[in-house]
Amino acid sequence: MDPSAWMTRSPPDDYGIPADSMSTHEEVELEMERLLLRTVPGLEEQWRGAVPVTIEKIERIVGRPLPPFYRWFLSRMGQSMGPLAYPTLDFSAERVLACYAQKLVKPEPRFLLIAYESDAMMPLHLFYDFNAPSRNDAMVTSREARGKELTDAFETLREMLAWGALSLFRIDRAPHTCSGSLKGDTTDFLVDLDPVMSSLGFIQPIPTGPLCRLYERPDAVMVCTGTPRAGTGNRRAFDLGGNSVGRLRRILGEISSARVAELQVKK
Repeated sequence: MDPSAWMTRSPPDDYGIPADSMSTHEEVELEMERLLLRTVPGLEEQWRGAVPVTIEKIERIVGRPLPPFYRWFLSRMGQSMGPLAYPTLDFSAERVLACYAQKLVKPEPRFLLIAYESDAMMPLHLFYDFNAPSRNDAMVTSREARGKELTDAFETLREMLAWGALSLFRIDRAPHTCSGSLKGDTTDFLVDLDPVMSSLGFIQPIPTGPLCRLYERPDAVMVCTGTPRAGTGNRRAFDLGGNSVGRLRRILGEISSARVAELQVKK
């Protein structure tokens, strides 16, 4: 099968998009690809995608069409995530298939294993929760292989990977950083923060939901996150990194002056 067919197949309605909006889906994944390639040094040379037949095997396990973003992810990084790889999490398609073949994980209509955790002290593997589809993707949660207790991580795998890339390769490497929290009046208060950040020269590299924001400009990056289904309400954690203390102070000052959220800085 032509690999491009996996990128153009119409997704089901329960992933939150109509079947005729594939051009929008493709544009979002192109934005995601551009973000990762400009953020992660050496990624283009080292990432390797899974072949279509392997992706099809995973789809047969779950018994339903895979989220469009997961197809994109597997087609780009299903064999190797290169420098974007997590230290103890294996997202490879072959590892996913092996876990099911070895009966470490049993097939379930609600959950699909997407990353195997090799840390024996805390073996919380990552799963898709198909009861919470969103934006061509689905919620990422963690649990033991056959456990029942869930620890939700991100509303989508797309947001998890983009947040991770910006955090590791921009914020953690910035000369100056700070973190804290934002508290708004409503659960979607981050939409009021968007124009403030835009006025400061930031762009949003990919669309995100109410629990996540990614802002970047050449000299600074800010990420905001909240945990799904955790009762965090109107509060989001943030991390900010930049080239100078003065720039960070100005950014935080503008956010505080705009009064779109209560700002608390921890460090």
